Amino acid sequence: MEKSIPEIQAANDLLVETVSDQISFGTFDDRDSHVLEKLVEGLGDPRGLVRLRFAETLGEIGEAATPFLMQSLANHPNVVLRRAAAKTLTIIGDPIAVPTLLNSFLNDPDTVVRSSAAGALAKTGEASVPALLEILGDESKSQDIKGHAAWALAFIGSEGADYLYKALDSASLDVRCAVIGAIGHVAQEQSDEKSCSLLVSTLTDPEAIIRAEAATALAQVNYPPAVPHLILALQDTDLDVRKASINSLGKMGNPMALEPLQALLDDELQVIKVLAKLAIAQIHRQAEED
Repeated sequence: MEKSIPEIQAANDLLVETVSDQISFGTFDDRDSHVLEKLVEGLGDPRGLVRLRFAETLGEIGEAATPFLMQSLANHPNVVLRRAAAKTLTIIGDPIAVPTLLNSFLNDPDTVVRSSAAGALAKTGEASVPALLEILGDESKSQDIKGHAAWALAFIGSEGADYLYKALDSASLDVRCAVIGAIGHVAQEQSDEKSCSLLVSTLTDPEAIIRAEAATALAQVNYPPAVPHLILALQDTDLDVRKASINSLGKMGNPMALEPLQALLDDELQVIKVLAKLAIAQIHRQAEED
């Protein structure tokens, strides 16, 4: 005889409370597959706060719960449970889940499951980077998928730095664009010479979109040697590069940029005049604060 909904919910409440107590007292047996399966099933509880408690409990258990979460993420018919499984794998960040997360990210019919799987890939870190780069280089993948992959790369940042530096030579423009953005995050996290100088060097890339990405990324770091290069980029043949360079110089606040920016107040394009005026105001404001 099937249990009623109140009976199932009462059993879930008792289970999560019992396991939480066992974890607190150090008596929980993480080899008990029956209990781990029940805990994962609890992620399908219709009560949001109860699902959250199950997710937190599984997060405390950690990697022992990963295989059970992977199984549910890949195969469970209940979309609420698949969503919760992906979010719980985000808490754990276990590298062995990467193939399952990738499959859900690319193929699950539910948009929340796909975006939650992308978040879990980002949290997993370096182990996800090769697959994310492969997705970005795949012309058959949608821009929505590639956008999530680029976000995940940027989130991973310095943890995947070695992969990012190598991928700068990729034949794929989508890969290179995403990598420039991610290196901007690396430079922000570490402020190291290598990542900053790589961004500066790409200000002269043959592709305008790469130059614009580099100029945008430099706004995230305080790297004074970039200022003269951004000033040169104010005369770039591409409008987006010029706009990004103006914005970055304004955010960096270096007075060296004032005169070149003031020259742009007479530019023939109204958007350049407006951005230059805003950047000049930013530099003056930062000078006053300093």
